[in-house]
Amino acid sequence: MNNITSILILIFLAITFLQSGYDKLFYWKDNVDWLKGHFAKTPLKNHVPLALLNILILELISGILCVVGCIELFVNNGRIFGFYGAVFSCITLLMLLFGQRLAKDYDGARTIVIYFIPAILAVYWLN
Repeated sequence: MNNITSILILIFLAITFLQSGYDKLFYWKDNVDWLKGHFAKTPLKNHVPLALLNILILELISGILCVVGCIELFVNNGRIFGFYGAVFSCITLLMLLFGQRLAKDYDGARTIVIYFIPAILAVYWLN
């Protein structure tokens, strides 16, 4: 039963981060333009492309680890990749939360908490 729950959460995190990474990768300019406005009054205002690249890399790592973790859990009941996928997901979400709070986007920050709850549960269940 715990494996099914863990697999479902890893699929949820994989979809979340791979879709978000895809969006950043293929709509880079649109994302940078929007984020420059979003962070215009923050210390990140001159570092938006670098910050976005960091988030993109973390999202792709998180998503890929979650996919591999699902496969590993399904095939041989292994938990290593899923655990690291969940940990990277939490780190990515904490970075996103920090950015939203820095930009004083409290609604956006609240939304990130919704994603953080299943991610932290995955860390707990896969540990």
